[in-house]
Amino acid sequence: MDRTVQPSPEMQQSVAAVEQIVGYDFRNKRLLEEALTHSSYSESPSYQRLEFVGDAALGLALSNYFFLAYPGVEPGTLSLLRSANVSTEKLARVAVRHGLYCHLRHNAPALRDKVREFTEAVTGEDETPLVYRGSVRAPKVLADMVESVAAAVYVDLNFDLEKLWMKFRRLLEPIVTLEEVQGQPQPVTMLFELCQKHGKHVDIKHWRDETKSIASVYVDGVFVASGSSEQKEIAKLDAAKIALLKLSKSLGVSGRSTEFIAGIDGKFQIEEAKQKLHELCDKKKWPKPIYTIEKDEGPSHEKRFVSSVKIATADGVLCITGDERSRIKDADNSAASSMICALQESGYIGCNSNSFSFLVPPTAFEI
Repeated sequence: MDRTVQPSPEMQQSVAAVEQIVGYDFRNKRLLEEALTHSSYSESPSYQRLEFVGDAALGLALSNYFFLAYPGVEPGTLSLLRSANVSTEKLARVAVRHGLYCHLRHNAPALRDKVREFTEAVTGEDETPLVYRGSVRAPKVLADMVESVAAAVYVDLNFDLEKLWMKFRRLLEPIVTLEEVQGQPQPVTMLFELCQKHGKHVDIKHWRDETKSIASVYVDGVFVASGSSEQKEIAKLDAAKIALLKLSKSLGVSGRSTEFIAGIDGKFQIEEAKQKLHELCDKKKWPKPIYTIEKDEGPSHEKRFVSSVKIATADGVLCITGDERSRIKDADNSAASSMICALQESGYIGCNSNSFSFLVPPTAFEI
C-alpha cells in the first residue's frame, strides 16, 4: 500500500524537480511543497516554520562536522566556520547554483525582481568558497528556502540528523574550511586598514550582557556599530563587519574593501532591551524613551523597519538609530540595544553579568 502523501497538482512538477536536485524521494511530499512556499502566497502554508527548524538543523549538523574534522580547535573558530557555511550569501548561492530558486512559489513581483537581479549577478561566479567576500547582497528569501528544504528532508527522515547531513552536504559544497577562513582577510584587519588609510582611530571595546559577549566599535571616539555572540571573537568579527559596511558607505569606499559582506550574519541585540532601557530611565528618573519609526519600506509581506530612540538626561537629549528589522517591535529593540550599549560604553551605566549598575556620567557625551 502506497502511503506517500502527494503534493497539490500545481506543485507536482516543482516537487519532483527539487527531489531530483536533493537526491531524496519524500514520503510526505506536502512537506517539500510547504518548504517551497513563500508567505506572500496566502493559499497554502508557508515555509516559515520549516525555516526555523532548518536553520537549527543545518547549524547543528555543521557544528558536529567541524567538531570532528578539527579536534583541538577553539570554540570561537568553530563558530566562525559554521557561520561562514550558513551565511545568507552562502546559502543563497546554493539556491542559485542548484536551481532551487526556480521552484519558489510566491505572489510578490518585487521579490521576483530581487531574485532575478541576484541570480544574474552571481551566475558565472567561480565556486571558491565565500568567506568575507561577495559584493552583491543576497535576498534572504533564497537562504530561507534552502533552510526550509533542509528542514523538510530532516522531518521526513524522522529527525535523523546524520541522514540529513549525508543527503544535504553535497548541496553545500564547497564547504568553507579552516584553512580558507584563516587565509582570508579578516573584517577586523580590514576595518583597521580602512580607518588608518583615512586617518581615523579605531577602538573596539568588550563587555558582557548576561550570557553574551558584546563588542562595540568606536571610530575617533564615536560609536559606530556593535555585535554580540556567546563567543568574544565572533562578537568582535560581527561588530567589525557592520562597522565596515557603515564606514564604507560614509567614506565612499568601493571595491575590495567592501567585499566582506558574505561573511557572518551578525545582528546586535540585547535580550528585552526595550524593557531594560525603560527600567533604566525609571531608575535614573529620566523621562520615558521616545521611539520613532525612521524607515518603513517594502510590500506588506516583506516590510523592513528602522527605529530610533531618544532619551532626555540631565546633560541633554540623546538619540541613536538601530538596525533594519522585519518587525517594528524588533526595530525598537535594536535601537534600545544600541542605546544601552552606547550609554554603558560612555560611562553613564556599568554592566555586570546579571544587571546594570549606574555610574557618574562623563562631562561630555554625544551620540
